[in-house]
Amino acid sequence: MPDEPIENPPTSPRVPDRPFTAPQGSTEAEKVQDQVSRQAGLGPVDGGGGTIFTEPVLVVNQKTQIVELAAEFAVFDQSGNKIGSVAEVGQTVIKQAARLLTSLDQFMTHTFEIRDAQGVAQLVLTRPRKLVKSKFQLTRPDGTAVGEIVQKKRMGKIRFSLEADGKEIGMMNAENWRAWNFNVEDADGQEIARITKTWEGLLKTAFTTADNYVVQIHRPLVDPLRSLVVAAALCVDTALKQDNRGLN
Repeated sequence: MPDEPIENPPTSPRVPDRPFTAPQGSTEAEKVQDQVSRQAGLGPVDGGGGTIFTEPVLVVNQKTQIVELAAEFAVFDQSGNKIGSVAEVGQTVIKQAARLLTSLDQFMTHTFEIRDAQGVAQLVLTRPRKLVKSKFQLTRPDGTAVGEIVQKKRMGKIRFSLEADGKEIGMMNAENWRAWNFNVEDADGQEIARITKTWEGLLKTAFTTADNYVVQIHRPLVDPLRSLVVAAALCVDTALKQDNRGLN
């Protein structure tokens, strides 16, 4: 089944206004809206069905932790409504100790559940232990394979291949060597999504582990591409968290 076209595709993001000022607002929803409009430079985007698989804009905010023993993310729509979450699961005491005392946990297996607004797992993202480059396996909760996200480059501008049934159906490309922002292309090289890292503020950036992203999906996508794009937006932090280029 081909991707469904939309009548009025979104225009390119406008230039962000003061993107390196912490999100503004008195409520969590207002801060999310500020991330989208001011930090990511996006105007209101039409469409969306209220889920992580149907919304055109996803805001992915990592739970603030002074010491991170298990990564947690909340996922919002562009209005600030929480529509999902991501939780790292299967963290043993040994893994937590390695994470707390060393950087060896980057070489260990990490598993994440991508959950809906009710907390029910929809996808499972597993990054097996690695030595140099990351590779992610995406499955349904019952173990049915969806696809893989494979890191193609470590040096320079990092790229991830989105693969299903042994075929490359998309690519996620870092737009600079620090890998702050990414564009996502389909198999024909057309941009279908954009991932923009947003800034939490000086104190949070300096003293906590939080990383936040705004994801714009330019047109409705069907699986497995949609699930791979959603998962790819969430795996950026995991793959590059302890990269020696000072990303975090």
